[in-house]
Amino acid sequence: MQRANHTEVREFVFQGFSSFREHQLILFVVFLALYILTLAGNLIILTTIYVDHHLHTPMYFFLSVLSTSETFYSLVIIPHMLCSLVGLSQSISLEGCGTQLLFFLGFAITNCLLLAVMGYDRYVAICNPLRYSIIVNWRVCAMLASSVCVTGFSLSLVQTVAIFRLPFCTSLIEHFFCDVRPVLDLACATPIINDILTLIISLLAITAPATFLFISYVLIISAILKIASAEGRKKTFATCASHLTVVIVHYGCDSTAYFKPKLENTKDQDQLISVTYTVITPLLNPIVYSLRNKAVQDTLHRVLGRKSYS
Repeated sequence: MQRANHTEVREFVFQGFSSFREHQLILFVVFLALYILTLAGNLIILTTIYVDHHLHTPMYFFLSVLSTSETFYSLVIIPHMLCSLVGLSQSISLEGCGTQLLFFLGFAITNCLLLAVMGYDRYVAICNPLRYSIIVNWRVCAMLASSVCVTGFSLSLVQTVAIFRLPFCTSLIEHFFCDVRPVLDLACATPIINDILTLIISLLAITAPATFLFISYVLIISAILKIASAEGRKKTFATCASHLTVVIVHYGCDSTAYFKPKLENTKDQDQLISVTYTVITPLLNPIVYSLRNKAVQDTLHRVLGRKSYS
């Protein structure tokens, strides 16, 4: 009987922002503007790193990978969400939902792991500067970046397959995209193994890298405090301030979304949290690195100055 129900549900319908029906046009304009800014900001970061050979370092290599991942991450969610807001497409096929969840989780986990790798890069640069070029060479950078991507999408594939092997008894998703909890809520029954798997993947994707980053920054701050001059301490800390800002917001949003007890779930709360990590967080990366990073600012000024002169 469960298998029959499973085969009947071939399409899901998003409830979306039905609670804000009278404000959907305003939401569309706001989210579209933020999406354009996200694409433009990440494109500027990638172009800036590409054109300036001074930025061809491991730190900016990882930043370019993060910007690329963030761009695709937002591409998986926001266009369909914008269409839903203007009533063009509020449904998605079973296969489309599985694909969306696979890529959403893949890029989300990849971003979390990339931030941990960037933290390791800052740790080596500050705590072991004399051996930095040996420890974090280009071969290591390529291996770390590829390993992070493979790990992210491997965990995502396991989670997605486990969810879409379940029989679904209803087709209304009380959300604006195919996320883990809203899709699991549609299953006729959720085996305990799925809850355990979700917890394990959350621990591997969020808690483990967050713990690694915490330890790294304890060591980094300890090393900075040992610097004799106040100017030297300020200059050294500035090299990791942008990364630390992105880390705090990124992991804060993810932890709130995936470790909040089910009993506290409300649809409006979940949507607000989801908007934060699907719309706001991808925009945060280019804004922080453009406004707080002097090397990126200097390159942008040179490029813009050259264009205006020509």
